[in-house]
Amino acid sequence: MLRKFRSFLGVVSLTGLGIATAAAARPPVAQPVPMRHTGDASFAALEHQYVTYVLGQFPVIATYLGGSAFDPALAGVDGTLRDYSPAALEREDATLAELRARFSAIAPATLSARRRIDRSVALAQIAFLTHQHEVRHYQQVSVDSYVDEPFRGVDWQIQGMTSTGASTYGTDAEWQAVIARARAVPAYLATAERQLADGIAAHHTPDWRVLRDFGLRSAGADAEYFSKTLPQLAASDIGPAHRETLLRDLGAAGAAAAAAYIHLRDYLNGAFFTDARIEGSAGVKPEFRADRYALGEAEYDWALHNNLRVASTAAQLYTASWPVVEATRAQMVKLAEQIAAAHNWPVAGANPVHQVFEQLSQDAPRTDAEMAEGYRKTGQRLVAYARETGLFDVPADYRLDVTITPPPLRSSIEGAAYYPAPPFKSSGIGRFYVTPTDDNVAELRQEHNYAAMPDLAAHEGFPGHDWHYKVMTQYRDRIAAVRWFTPGAVEDSSSMWQDSMAAEGWALYSESLPAEPREKAPHGMYTPEEHLYQLRGQLYRDLRVRVDTGIHTGRLAFEAAVTLFSEVVDFQPGSCENPQALRSDAKSASCSGARGAITRYARWPTQAITYRLGKEAIIALRKRAQQAEGAHFSAKRFHLEFMKQGTIPAGYFGEELLRTLRAGEPR
Repeated sequence: MLRKFRSFLGVVSLTGLGIATAAAARPPVAQPVPMRHTGDASFAALEHQYVTYVLGQFPVIATYLGGSAFDPALAGVDGTLRDYSPAALEREDATLAELRARFSAIAPATLSARRRIDRSVALAQIAFLTHQHEVRHYQQVSVDSYVDEPFRGVDWQIQGMTSTGASTYGTDAEWQAVIARARAVPAYLATAERQLADGIAAHHTPDWRVLRDFGLRSAGADAEYFSKTLPQLAASDIGPAHRETLLRDLGAAGAAAAAAYIHLRDYLNGAFFTDARIEGSAGVKPEFRADRYALGEAEYDWALHNNLRVASTAAQLYTASWPVVEATRAQMVKLAEQIAAAHNWPVAGANPVHQVFEQLSQDAPRTDAEMAEGYRKTGQRLVAYARETGLFDVPADYRLDVTITPPPLRSSIEGAAYYPAPPFKSSGIGRFYVTPTDDNVAELRQEHNYAAMPDLAAHEGFPGHDWHYKVMTQYRDRIAAVRWFTPGAVEDSSSMWQDSMAAEGWALYSESLPAEPREKAPHGMYTPEEHLYQLRGQLYRDLRVRVDTGIHTGRLAFEAAVTLFSEVVDFQPGSCENPQALRSDAKSASCSGARGAITRYARWPTQAITYRLGKEAIIALRKRAQQAEGAHFSAKRFHLEFMKQGTIPAGYFGEELLRTLRAGEPR
């Protein structure tokens, strides 16, 4: 009320309010002098110290971000791995507590708006990291992190290597760093084994699905990578100078790393399994067969509020999710009926969606080369549409490059993915990878038909990840380092997933932008057939909110979630536990894919929800900006200002973004 009254006084005369003229003539009451941003400089120094310290503690995150260029103290970080020993974690938590106290001691009133946001981000990151160790004791169960981290570190090192010739990559120093990291694997995995043993003693163990998928399968695959694949890659990539010495040292380091992976796999096999050859939980020791994936309601809500800055609870999200799913499915059914009628396709049964997808899959590339060319042309369409409708200010020299996934990355990229350039380095380029199918006609039709291409290209390419990261890189000097950081890990269950609300939310928002009507495109860019695939991607993310909140708070059993996923996303009726339903090849394949998806969500609580919640946050902010700015609203400016905030959830910066837009509103 006070704020509204002061605003009212600013536009209405005092006389008109019935206040005496003599009173109006009195000297104005002295107003307090606004505090200057006296704390910005000290905050910047503390932030740099904090980011440098944490990147040193998390070397693989440092490699991903290009941390070796961030500070001289990190020059050798690419040749190391994290120390998960109890003593190291105890020292780390003590240092983080000290840093938290120093951040807290900086009064927000002394900081500029941008730095106040950065302070909140840093404090939330520290809270997450210490919560992982001190409350969840996650170091005792994080099998996927232990197994994946060394491989991902080397993988990103190779991806970012310097070109040294027509077909060679990597300087001596870069390959020496790979060798050093490979040499660090045995000690790293030995520590992991001790932490997992402590978890057994404390009756705090991983879910059996994670043990099977990562403790056995991925550990074996990584052993083969270090013993065979990595030396083969090096043999084709290393130039002539010091070639033999580097190959010899890498071979020895890789063999030792592989042996350590086999040792870890054998330990986990003996500790947790009676017969790992038996599928499901039947081959697991009885004491470890219970489901252990559920995060729990209190922990889920804590993660929502601290990590993602979402005000809703898990219970609220679960309840609100189903009407959203039903609405999207209804859109798909209606659109599929219209498409079938337009093509005179006969459809039987109450649900035409699956049948229409079958028809659309027939128009597909016949080879991987045609597939790559199809994505390139689709990217050109998306860029041309954005220019025509004024959604973005796209430079004349921008183009969306499509790269066939190179052999070293194919094991970790299914279908397609985007790898950004390391933001702390001035070199490097982000890449939209599409994984080849070996000219598999069935896979090309199912996953890469021409109607499906625009949705995927919009998500991974333009205006999704590729455009997002290129714009952020252009403004990297204005995006604080703390906003690039991904605490805990980059992309496994140890990660805070702080970036997904913005990065994956933006990518999903990018899928929907070409479907929105515009002044110069009243029906958007998508054809009805392309729009159906865009709605399929939307439905997939809509259901994730229901599934993730359900399985992690006990509202939805694992197998019930598998069936729900199959019935909703794939439009395949019947239970995935019903042998009669599984006689159908389509239902069997659907249930297999659904089980893989639910297993992933079970391992990464809250990650699966970030796509839809991130998109909704952007749309809500855009709506508020439109309401506030009226005729002055510019979608182009809104999009730019959003991307300039970096890879943190909109809950941190939404109000400041709206204030910035209002302040820059043309009059």
